[in-house]
Amino acid sequence: MPDASIATPAANPHTRAWQARLDGCRAQVRAVEPTVTSGRLTRAVGLVLEAVGLQLPVGSDCLIELATGNGRAHAEAEVVGFAGDRLFLMPQTEVAGLLPGARVFAAATVASAGASLPAATKQLPVGAGMLGRVVDAGGRPLDGLGPLDATRKVPLGAPPINPLTRAPIDSVLDVGVRAINAMLTVGRGQRMGLFAGSGVGKSVLLGMMARYTSAEVIVVGLIGERGREVKEFIEHTLGPEGLARSVVVAAPADTSPLLRLQGAAYATCLAEHFRDQGKDVLLIMDSLTRYAMAQREIALAVGEPPATKGYPPSVFAKLPALVERAGNADHGGGSITAFYTVLSEGDDQQDPIADAARAILDGHIVLSRTLAEAGHYPAIDIEASISRAMTSLIDPGQFDVVRRFKQTLSRYQRNRDLISVGAYSPGHDRQLDEAIALYPRLEAFLQQQMHERTDYAQSIARLGAIFPTN
Repeated sequence: MPDASIATPAANPHTRAWQARLDGCRAQVRAVEPTVTSGRLTRAVGLVLEAVGLQLPVGSDCLIELATGNGRAHAEAEVVGFAGDRLFLMPQTEVAGLLPGARVFAAATVASAGASLPAATKQLPVGAGMLGRVVDAGGRPLDGLGPLDATRKVPLGAPPINPLTRAPIDSVLDVGVRAINAMLTVGRGQRMGLFAGSGVGKSVLLGMMARYTSAEVIVVGLIGERGREVKEFIEHTLGPEGLARSVVVAAPADTSPLLRLQGAAYATCLAEHFRDQGKDVLLIMDSLTRYAMAQREIALAVGEPPATKGYPPSVFAKLPALVERAGNADHGGGSITAFYTVLSEGDDQQDPIADAARAILDGHIVLSRTLAEAGHYPAIDIEASISRAMTSLIDPGQFDVVRRFKQTLSRYQRNRDLISVGAYSPGHDRQLDEAIALYPRLEAFLQQQMHERTDYAQSIARLGAIFPTN
């Protein structure tokens, strides 16, 4: 039996005194403001700032101290490169009040009060609660509907998918537009380019696809567009019906080029999240050209030499890295069917970005200014457009009808001037006579009202009814 006269450690007065002192020390340590490592600004020229005294990985967020009338404020920036002990920063927000020698902090150390710096990859919110919402490139709401209902955050970057594990493109995605459904059939997981100049109706066509598609979720990335167009696209072109099952990421033209790049990556990240849940996603990116221009601004600012028409080599490396993230997942999984708009400068289809996009996408839809000026909507130039996955999606009989449609339309267009001036006499060319007779029906088939929906089955039926059976 232990001696009851011996006190337990907890009851020992000396132990209690030491415990009290230890608790007091802990409280004092918690009250001490942690040391935050900082660098200083040494140069600010154009879009790029230079700082020394910090060692941070490329892609890290920084805070730069500003001198304002109300005291000290901070501007947000990102590390975009380095040379020796100098860091190249690009601001994401306004830098009015910037002073020589201003202190630069790693944003992560400020937020976590001295915790170890995490990986440079940003993490932004995703989830079903974001459907019907409009956010900026940083995942912050723009629609005034309160906080996002999204508790999960994922990194912006994603490892590349093994091409041998992707499911093949073997099922049709209905986009609700007759000319595309029948003549340029799109498959689930296909990446298409929408090539157009300004003012030929590309936003209207995108809105029609967003409202009428059979995809379960729509993700819209409005990258580098005018701020007025963002609101107009959401309220009028997309409409309440399309917005209800959509997430819109807006990074308009007045934002930093870093945020425009991040907006495109974030929209792709959201689409990947829904695809990984087994859903069929329609990703609309307007526009891929603005994404390339944002990368050009950054690359030239940090000293990368220009190559093709002023575009540095990194631009042509970034494009496939973004586009290849779309597509099908593993067999039995979800899909991302993507439409990327490409702005043709001066309607030049050989623009370097248009040429690069055409090579890495699974097809392209060309919008014609001539058709748009003639009141032909959607202004799709069927002869210049192609869907590379179409042959694996439709049967040979339907493909023959599509080919006959294109041949008939092309024959009429090649002889249009002769027909207009009355220089052609019927009876000299049987195929041209047929083209002249069928042209009104061909033209009517390719036109569609903005608020008219034609599903895939109706599109194929109307296409087959154009040509008389033999």
